Amino acid sequence: MRRVSEIHDLTALEQGAAIARGELTPADLAEHYASRTDDVGAYITPTPELGIEHAHRLTSQGRPEGAGPLWGVPTGIKDLHPTKGVRTTFGSAAFADHVPSFSDNIALTLEAAGMPSLGKTNTPEFGTPCYTEPDVAPPAVTPWDRSRIAGGSSGGAAAAVAAGVLPIAPGSDGGGSIRIPASCCGLVGLKPSRGRISPAPLYGDTAGLSTAGPIARTVRDAAALLDVLAGRRVGDPYWAPPPSAPFVDACERTPGRLRIARFIEPVIVETKIHESSRTAWERASQVLTDLGHEVEDIEVPLPREAMRTFSVAWSALAAISAPGDERAEQLRPITRWLVARGSQTSGPELAQAIGHLRRHAADALTRLAPFDAVLTPTLAQLPPPVGALRDDEDPARDFAQQSAFTPYTSAWNVTGMPAISLPLHRHDGLPVGVMLAGRPAEEELLLSLAAQVEDSLPPTPVAWAKGVSGRSE
Repeated sequence: MRRVSEIHDLTALEQGAAIARGELTPADLAEHYASRTDDVGAYITPTPELGIEHAHRLTSQGRPEGAGPLWGVPTGIKDLHPTKGVRTTFGSAAFADHVPSFSDNIALTLEAAGMPSLGKTNTPEFGTPCYTEPDVAPPAVTPWDRSRIAGGSSGGAAAAVAAGVLPIAPGSDGGGSIRIPASCCGLVGLKPSRGRISPAPLYGDTAGLSTAGPIARTVRDAAALLDVLAGRRVGDPYWAPPPSAPFVDACERTPGRLRIARFIEPVIVETKIHESSRTAWERASQVLTDLGHEVEDIEVPLPREAMRTFSVAWSALAAISAPGDERAEQLRPITRWLVARGSQTSGPELAQAIGHLRRHAADALTRLAPFDAVLTPTLAQLPPPVGALRDDEDPARDFAQQSAFTPYTSAWNVTGMPAISLPLHRHDGLPVGVMLAGRPAEEELLLSLAAQVEDSLPPTPVAWAKGVSGRSE
């Protein structure tokens, strides 16, 4: 059996395999990760006692027949997901004392899969900013440089996995909120296809932009967590067709020779592309070419108008998330600004915006149909210092700075395509991600390609292995 101090050096799948062999128990893992030092802003509400209690129940009951490869592996639940009896703040001081009476699909699915939750991971208010600096918790930072952001809105989940506080974690992504923190923290982050994971029971995203998805150290770990999370529930308004086999199996299949489009021009706004993002994109292009794929330059498949329309829907979603009572005074300036914009949007205007998004998406999907995948940078810049994007005095400037930082990711929320950020580059010690998007409902091919790329390169270093993350004593 490995020493306890080495448990977090195993991937999530390796930990699950050690449980299946009887070398570790769920209780061993939960107790180990509960002892890890959180100095990266991973949690809003830690729940180690509940997670350890769940893990001990699993240990006493034994591994059930048909258990998945991540059975017994601990995780956390983003604080945007309601959890019955456990404080859920949505990253907002306005909900600092909120304790839901129900759990949503993500929480219920993880529990049923035998994955104990050790806490509610950090997120910005209602998940709208691309940095994780809520008023209810310390900021989430990348363990590669604790003065810099972990990204958002799944910043706590990514910081936890990168720092070895958790082995794997789900995030959610309405405009890049899985892929942005994955890039900032040197991880794999997958936004699945629209309808791949049920949004039950709230169904609050009328524009169909957001979905849950995995944040992990490896492509195979991400695929295994997608297998846990994927599936429809009765009542879902739409859903993706089931895969031909478990997603994790796709990582062992050769994708064949693919036709891959690429572009680097920003989708949302004109902005400067840092040399690290361009270098990572060029390096990924060469890797794909060396693997035998055909890589072609294309024009940006979505017009800037689509991104302006996206912001209309984004503001409207913020408006319906915010409280309409005296608690509204507790909201962050950027949230109040978005709520004000969204509240000024009429019902017909919102319906028209969603219709425009659907048409822009259809046009982009038609233009991209000849290609098996699309390559872009994940971000335009390196992770900035904490507070650098946030501007409480000028929320409009705050929003513009966020857009300049993340000019690529929201394109695939508009189209509903799956997209994965891979940690393929470093610049001055900081991780730099590149992004591959695939055809709708073709996560199997996308994961096969991503695993092929990962396998062709030296193992990606993790933060604690490089000596930049503190260990518990």
